[in-house]
Amino acid sequence: MNHHPTRTGRPHRLAAVVASPRIEPVLLAVTAAALTAGGLAWLAGAAGLADLFWGLGTLSAVVPAVGWVLASLRHGRAGVDLIAVLALGGTLAVHEYLAGALIALMLATGRTLEAAAQRRASHDLRALLEHAPRSARRRTDAGVVPVPPAEIAVGDLLVVGPGEVVPVDGRLEDVTAVFDESVLTGESLQVERARGEKVRSGVVNAGGAFELRATATEQDSTYAGIVRLAQQAGAESAPVVRLADRYAAWFLPLSLLVAGLAWLVSGSAVRAVAVLVVATPCPLLLAAPVAVVSGLSRASRLGVVVRDGGALENLGRARTLLLDKTGTLTRGRPRVLDVTAASDSRPTEVLRLAASVDQYSPHVLAQAIVDTARERKLGLSVPADVTEEPGRGATGTVDGHRVSIGRLSPADTRPSWAEAVDNRALLDGAAVAWLTVDGQPAGALLLRDPLRPDAPRTLRHLRAAGIERLLMLTGDRAAPAHEAAAVLGLDDVRAELGPADKVAVVRAERERAVTVMVGDGINDAPALAAADIGVAMGARGSTASSEAADIVLTTDRVDRLADAVGIAQRARRIAVQSALGGMLMSLAAMAAAAAGLLPPAAGALLQEVIDVAVILNALRALRVDQAARPPLTPAAETLIHRFAAEHDDLQDVLESVRGAADRLSADPGPEALGAVEETHRLLTERLLPHEYAEEHQLYPALAPTLGGPEATATMSRAHTEIERLSRRIATHLQLAHADGGLAPGQLDDLRSCLYGLNTVLRLHFTQEEENYFSLAP
Repeated sequence: MNHHPTRTGRPHRLAAVVASPRIEPVLLAVTAAALTAGGLAWLAGAAGLADLFWGLGTLSAVVPAVGWVLASLRHGRAGVDLIAVLALGGTLAVHEYLAGALIALMLATGRTLEAAAQRRASHDLRALLEHAPRSARRRTDAGVVPVPPAEIAVGDLLVVGPGEVVPVDGRLEDVTAVFDESVLTGESLQVERARGEKVRSGVVNAGGAFELRATATEQDSTYAGIVRLAQQAGAESAPVVRLADRYAAWFLPLSLLVAGLAWLVSGSAVRAVAVLVVATPCPLLLAAPVAVVSGLSRASRLGVVVRDGGALENLGRARTLLLDKTGTLTRGRPRVLDVTAASDSRPTEVLRLAASVDQYSPHVLAQAIVDTARERKLGLSVPADVTEEPGRGATGTVDGHRVSIGRLSPADTRPSWAEAVDNRALLDGAAVAWLTVDGQPAGALLLRDPLRPDAPRTLRHLRAAGIERLLMLTGDRAAPAHEAAAVLGLDDVRAELGPADKVAVVRAERERAVTVMVGDGINDAPALAAADIGVAMGARGSTASSEAADIVLTTDRVDRLADAVGIAQRARRIAVQSALGGMLMSLAAMAAAAAGLLPPAAGALLQEVIDVAVILNALRALRVDQAARPPLTPAAETLIHRFAAEHDDLQDVLESVRGAADRLSADPGPEALGAVEETHRLLTERLLPHEYAEEHQLYPALAPTLGGPEATATMSRAHTEIERLSRRIATHLQLAHADGGLAPGQLDDLRSCLYGLNTVLRLHFTQEEENYFSLAP
């Protein structure tokens, strides 16, 4: 009994030794040196010395090859390395040392290439663990004392300071508190919770200090559950079966059968060895690794880091794609959707004042307001006496006026136009930041996390690439999630999901097809680990999601996902072509060897010729697939960036069109007429020249890329409609000036023109950003 562990332990130790990440390059160097030294000795006439070098090179490959075979057998697979081991042993037995050295070099080359394609980063969740709180503060009769989270008991009263992570699940004891829950939900907008509401561990206190009554221990709390989910999901992910091993399932027994028959019929062991030499599956050992490494290299140039070759192979077979919303399909940060001004103010002034106060605020909405003002080149004033109340907003003195931006207090008088703002915020799923000047509401800013411009094009390309099912998984509310899904044409939406819910959906979809999960936040890490292929938006995403993923997009563009799928499919297709083509040539050589027409050394040389053909074909995976991404000229790319910047700059014109229509609806008096005149001036001086330049500069530059001028014909028709509506508005103004004001008979048509122009412009801008601007890197 005592000897059993020793006997069974040796194969395991041997497999462990050859599993070292350094063994493949060392073996490649040794076999190449042995083959070269033997060749030089043979040229010098020292045949015995040449055989010695070649024999040593063969022997150097036997031990690692046996270890690889044992490792495969332990996992229930008899891979391609088994034929190589038999061929190596056969060449030594019949003294065909040159053939053995050639096989050893081929084996070392294939394993080195495969090792380069399969250096998988461990799925550790270091960032998840780093985010977990290290200490908590418990209120006792003696005061507030620090304690480890593990010592917190249900019922303890805890104090959570500004910026601290909530250590355990609990119930809020203070009146209100503001939280950044993006770690759990992925949503960038902060959440306000009232006294008595539940608070989950892992969220960050974005406001002032508050008291929390613990309702769970650390191990039973939400955040600890996320860590456990990610660890379990990563552990259950099935190992990827090498493409080469799948083909070896039938090629291996066939090779052994032919070699056995050749020996049986001819009585010559040399013939059997010759069959094994040419049957050594060089195309299998080389084709897949070369094609996959080429695919990995091609993907990395586009900012797609693939952890290993198995992930690339699997991505090429994927049929279901699950996408997180925030940060994946959307930009992941709010942007100003619209600006509404009171009757005595203008939208640009509302935005300028709000951004001036918010310059010093760390709030995510404040940053969005400041960014928008700077994009529109508004001159911001330096505020004085700035204060910020968590959950309420910022207040300061700007140009001699007391300006506040944030929530309206219950004591504030709500103007008549405020209800329309609230309704629009509800319909658009937007947050509202109210601006007050000297205590009076002066305007409002609507903010929303918009869809990425490249998202619709990406999903169309994924459909074309064979992805049959597209689902959105989000922690967001159902209404905005379904609106985004309708725009993108998704097959299904699952809203208001926590990390555990996402893992459950991923597991269910894996039962149907090879499944890809795309996400960017810590809350996505368990789902990424549970999927067949996890893809992380690494440019802005969390470290945890990147570490739990098989593929990381290092650029902040989701269209790189479609590129990655295309590269994976092409690399896999080329690998299969190379492997099957090489095996057919090997089968022909096996027939010749069985008939005695090919001695082992000549067979090994012929196999090397087949290898070269296979490698050259596999290297095609490095080439750019022009069909996947139309090439842009540098001039067209420059124009795209120019007009994209102009779109940002023209947002105030679009707001002016909508604002003029609203004022005309509220009170068609002189102020409304003045707003329409100002809108017409902006249209004439800024918008129409922009549309003219697009029509005559951008569209002709894009036509070769898009396949001809017909590709932009519908967008040109939109330009015509924009110009028509603008002329119609100008005609109404001429009539109003002639009659001394707007006549009642003009109002309906003028309102229709303004609202219609607003709709056409917003749709036109969106289509250009999705279809044209997203082409540029």
